Amino acid sequence: MNPKVVMVARIILGLIFAIFGPNKLFRFIDMRPSEGEAAAFTGALAETGYFLIFLGIVEVVCGILLLLNKYTRLATIVLLPVTINIVLFHLALTPATGGLGYLTFVMNLVLVVAYKEDYKGMLK
Repeated sequence: MNPKVVMVARIILGLIFAIFGPNKLFRFIDMRPSEGEAAAFTGALAETGYFLIFLGIVEVVCGILLLLNKYTRLATIVLLPVTINIVLFHLALTPATGGLGYLTFVMNLVLVVAYKEDYKGMLK
């Protein structure tokens, strides 16, 4: 894969998680409140602390690793289930507001495909 495409995907994905990950911890970006089932789902995650603490820390650490171009293969594979969950959340509960979530998934897939040779050992 073209190294420039990989670099752009890495930087975009890193920026998204380096910005929105800390927002789970500190709430400095005003997010539109969810409604209905989406609100119930995110509310349950927030009440347990999983959503705000664990996931926020994982996103921040992986976003910074991607921006620094350190352990990118590890950060990419750790973020894959996160981006899959983001896409599934939006597809199931709020399909019209999933643009950034869909972008994160696409950028994550670009990196997984770019590093696929490095992941072959995990699939044996």
